[in-house]
Amino acid sequence: MRHLLKQIELCMDDFQIKKKFYVLYILCVLLPLVLTDSVIIYTVVHSEQTERRHEMENIANAVHYNLYNSIDGASELGKSIYMNKYIDEFLNREYSNPLEYVTSYQNFFKDTLLENSMGMENMMITMYSDNRTIVNGGEFERLETITDSAWYQYLKKSNLDKVLYFEYDDSRAPAVEAKRKILFLQKLNFYSKAEPEKLVKIELDYSTMIRNLNKMNYDSEVYICWNDTIVLSNGKHSSVAKNFEPFQNYNKIGYVQDLNLYGLDLKIYVLKKEVTSISEIIKNLPIIMLLILINVVLPILMVKGFNRSFTVRIGELSEVLKNVEKEQLIEIENVRGKDEIGNLMRSYNKMAERINSLIQIVYKNKIEEQEMMVARKNAELLALHSQINPHFLFNALESIRMHSVIKREMETADMVEKLAIMQRQYVEWGNDSVEISREMDFVKAYLGLQKYRFGDRLCYELKVEDSCQNLRIPKLSVVTFVENACVHGIESKINAGWIFVRIYQKSEWLYLEIEDTGSSMKEEVVADLLSKMQNASIEMLKDNGRVGVVNACLRLKMISENEVEFELDGEEGVGTLVQIRIPLQYV
Repeated sequence: MRHLLKQIELCMDDFQIKKKFYVLYILCVLLPLVLTDSVIIYTVVHSEQTERRHEMENIANAVHYNLYNSIDGASELGKSIYMNKYIDEFLNREYSNPLEYVTSYQNFFKDTLLENSMGMENMMITMYSDNRTIVNGGEFERLETITDSAWYQYLKKSNLDKVLYFEYDDSRAPAVEAKRKILFLQKLNFYSKAEPEKLVKIELDYSTMIRNLNKMNYDSEVYICWNDTIVLSNGKHSSVAKNFEPFQNYNKIGYVQDLNLYGLDLKIYVLKKEVTSISEIIKNLPIIMLLILINVVLPILMVKGFNRSFTVRIGELSEVLKNVEKEQLIEIENVRGKDEIGNLMRSYNKMAERINSLIQIVYKNKIEEQEMMVARKNAELLALHSQINPHFLFNALESIRMHSVIKREMETADMVEKLAIMQRQYVEWGNDSVEISREMDFVKAYLGLQKYRFGDRLCYELKVEDSCQNLRIPKLSVVTFVENACVHGIESKINAGWIFVRIYQKSEWLYLEIEDTGSSMKEEVVADLLSKMQNASIEMLKDNGRVGVVNACLRLKMISENEVEFELDGEEGVGTLVQIRIPLQYV
């Protein structure tokens, strides 16, 4: 393969510039043009097919909606009959003779509105009952007259209370002309599922359904099929007097949609139009040929115009451009010509001179920028430290404690000792991080000190998993929130209050939870504090109010590269819960 490429390269080197331009034109202009036009044609055809598919999908959805609404009207009518107590009583009643039945029949229509519903919206209603005292005729018939019919057998086998059925009724031909029918069948067992068996048959006008389908004026043929038999269509298979015909145009199907109506599984087939994209291309072939002629001939004429030799200067420029990856760019010594190549070479020399002079400046600026960044970090750390500097020295506290011991004021000595423990945390700034076990010692000292102040009003419980004892967190991270719980929770509460501190691991996270049962804060104050915790910054430390909380949150964000998560939940009069989640990789 390498040998072949070498031979091609050597062969190209022997070509004249004009021939190279022709090769360049064919490979870089003509061939991409053909490929691009092919892609455009494919895109147009594909877009047209996609648009057509959407159109067929919309047609199927509209047919679905229209058919469902038509059948739903029959369903609503069947439901009203199904729940009509008077109809149920009329069909169940035992009549002593035909005259009594006829009299009851006439009285029934006088007392009900059923007669107004008969034939409404091109529907014909017939009710059947297994009551032998009923006289066949009108809207009521005995069940025995239809037990052998296909639609009744279908209803029985379906085990459903209501079904849809298409049939070609030729049972009374030739006396009565055979025709297609759409039947909605509903069992009338609302008030009693025992004998006698009752049902209603609602016959929808098939011609009306076909007319509604044709009124939609779709330019595609639509077929609604049941078991591969055409039951409805806007095409030539929609004659009412002919038996249903099998569907055969499977190769022309453009879109299929399934439809289940009251136990009847139907398919809506939308056929593709006969229009093809190839016929459109053939129709526009003269314009296409003209465009091809312009795209091929005109560029060839332009290529012939490039007849001057410029390979030497291009070669010189190419050589110096090979050095762009080096720290020092090489300038072109002999620049000649006033055309674009000459201007390009002069521009390159200016660029090289400028870049060479800027390299040093960039390096220096980078170093200065890094130094400024380090200085800024140091300033931020100092600013954080300054927020929690003590007001007095640890040695002074120790002296006071020893004096209290000598005076046997043990309670005062204990208070000073706890305060000293806290003070030691403040002054030891060799490292901002501390083990959780030491942080909890500080928390115990602080709460013990607060116990002297609040007495029985303050109770607390501290729980730390053993696996968390040696993990390191920023100093004073926990005690800051414990202090906040004392000051803003317990202090304003008359009754006893609790403070709970829980530290544990879960799913690669370290959880710090500080909860109090104090007075808590108003909803807007809780939302404001949570916002400050989540967006803690150096600028916030300049503002008054909850500086310690902002300080602790900012240091947690710094050690976790902003991966720490805060949650604050409080209800006024109930208490406050602070949850801090730190990825274990940072502790």
